[in-house]
Amino acid sequence: MEQFKKKFLEEANDLINSLEDSLLILEEKPSDKKIIEEVFRVMHSLKGGSSMFGFDKMDAFTHELETVYDLVRNDSLQVSREVLDVTLAAVDHLKVLLENGEELSPAEQKEHQLLLSRIHHIISKGESKENAAGKANKAPRLADNTDSVGITRIYEQVPTYFITVRPHPEIFRNGTNPILLVDELHTLGHCKAYLKKSAIPNFDDLDPELCHVSWEVFLATDKTIDDIKDVFIFVEDVCTVTIQKIADANMLSRSTFATAIDTFMQSEQATDLKKLEEFIAKTLNNDSSREDDTIAIRADEAGPVKRLIISNIRVSSDKLDDLMNLVSELVTTQASLSLFAENQKSPELMSIAENIEKISRQLRDNTFEICLIPIETIIIRFKRLVRDLSNELNKEIQFVAEGTETELDKSIIDGLSEPLMHIFRNAIDHGIESAEDRLAKGKPRQGKIVLKSYYSGTNVYIQIKDDGKGIDVEKIRQKAITRGFISADAHLSYKELLNLVFLPGFSTAAKITEVSGRGVGLDVVVKKISDIRGDVEIESQLGVGTTITIKLPLTLSIIDGLLVKIDKTHFVLPLASVDKCFELPLEKIRNAFNNKVVLDGKQVPLVNLRNEFDIHENTPKVQQIIQVNHDEVKVGLSVDVVLGEYQAVLKPLGRMFKDLEIVSGATILGDGTIALVLDPARIINTFDRETLNRREKMYQDIGTNKQQLATLKELIQY
Repeated sequence: MEQFKKKFLEEANDLINSLEDSLLILEEKPSDKKIIEEVFRVMHSLKGGSSMFGFDKMDAFTHELETVYDLVRNDSLQVSREVLDVTLAAVDHLKVLLENGEELSPAEQKEHQLLLSRIHHIISKGESKENAAGKANKAPRLADNTDSVGITRIYEQVPTYFITVRPHPEIFRNGTNPILLVDELHTLGHCKAYLKKSAIPNFDDLDPELCHVSWEVFLATDKTIDDIKDVFIFVEDVCTVTIQKIADANMLSRSTFATAIDTFMQSEQATDLKKLEEFIAKTLNNDSSREDDTIAIRADEAGPVKRLIISNIRVSSDKLDDLMNLVSELVTTQASLSLFAENQKSPELMSIAENIEKISRQLRDNTFEICLIPIETIIIRFKRLVRDLSNELNKEIQFVAEGTETELDKSIIDGLSEPLMHIFRNAIDHGIESAEDRLAKGKPRQGKIVLKSYYSGTNVYIQIKDDGKGIDVEKIRQKAITRGFISADAHLSYKELLNLVFLPGFSTAAKITEVSGRGVGLDVVVKKISDIRGDVEIESQLGVGTTITIKLPLTLSIIDGLLVKIDKTHFVLPLASVDKCFELPLEKIRNAFNNKVVLDGKQVPLVNLRNEFDIHENTPKVQQIIQVNHDEVKVGLSVDVVLGEYQAVLKPLGRMFKDLEIVSGATILGDGTIALVLDPARIINTFDRETLNRREKMYQDIGTNKQQLATLKELIQY
């Protein structure tokens, strides 16, 4: 039972997020009937699921919300600011009910009662209007049995579906009564259900805890396929359902069909779909009482009816993580096989190893795609944040999201939420001006924040752009001098001044606010983005606006790298950061002025990795220089040997080495050797001496890092 409850919680959480998104769209299009129906449908699904799994408070609460939007869709209530404010507050409360298992604190219980009172107030206003309009104006509801000509005409305008409901034998174990599912179908329109009992065993073999029956249902309804599927949304794992549209009009309203179908369905065996199609066609041909018959049976010309089978598969993130780990292990094992085949010098074995490498790479790519999540999954919280904070601050702000289909690794998506939230809060609080100030500056009274995401190479870029007041770099300079970050005579470029906002504790906010925090600055954003191997850039123009760009890898699990070696120690550099490889005599490196060498006719800073990792034995007379590039800054890395390209499975080093900024992880080579995965971006940031001098407060004592590197060196030696 617990596993089904967990599934309900996951599904309900998705439904609540979907509901919140639909409500925000509804605020922009308050008369859109499709969105209103979608909101009602989600509330109905939440109510049904919470009732099924014993969430009584949520059941009662969503029932009241459903009543509100039933009045809305019947035009007895308008989608007003009051209605949306209450509904969005109710959505927040549903999250609390779901998270706490309906165990509410005194304050939450008070909020629960307050929201119910506000909802009841809205319902009373809608019902008053409905009563005033009179019963004559109310749309007739579909009933199972009626002779009304008017309602029959309504029936004629809705399609007929054939639905099979086959509960799995163990369905009772999750507390589900399948009869309730069939009852729910009756609420959607004109419905006839037939019980199929052919699977019931002999009495001696009967297990009362198992379900042995199924249902076949004819349903005439104006609801969509999604509405019908939603009846079964919480039982997909324990119930096989097929939905087939058999006619474009209501077959059940025809007396000849209704009578004949009872005879046709008398068999306790599952209905043969082809025979059913033939029966429907024959019934229509024999129905001479309707000369103007316009029913279009799909079987007439298009062949057999296509079956819509509810086959969505929901997989827990834990299982996906396990799958990703197995694929990673496969990549490592494949590397071992390739190394063994090369050592054996066997053409046959090498051919097999190459084939396995192709398969493992394809499997890796496919698994990556499964584990990727569109960024739109976190967009909703920012849309809501902009709405709520703009109301709180009495500002008019439009939120626009572009490229929401862009996908990222789940672990990256999880790490993005907090820094993006911080950026949005800063933009709303300090960036966008009030409507009055904007008009005085000749700007539109409504500000705009645009989130744009897109692919470029092996990276994803996310831009957050506002058209607010921008950043005053002169103000930054004065603040930096006052705080001792720079000297009064320091000559910094415009970009360097802007980057000072990323220093710990740096903030130009005139006062502390509850909206954008307590003056902690944007260093929090840099730290969080750095944790997921990303980079942050900022551009701003005073009076025009600010753009923050985040560069992220597609995944944190596997990288294409360049395998290198220093003495007995292996390293991997991400291939995307490598520009070129050069050879230089050792003497030329030792005589390099100011740690710079000439590569391709240009002076480039040189980082001798032997020194950084305290490796001084067996230095070859010729060194390999790998030129890496980050943010238009090039640095040369000195190593002994370049071994070639390598697909590295990235493993974390653990908390003991968290301060080693130039190392992003480790990988296990095919022969079992551990290789460190280097981070070129952090190497450049750390060993650019000019940057280091200006930002020395950001880095910990080098002696501590040396000690950690020595410990790490011992761990990775042969």
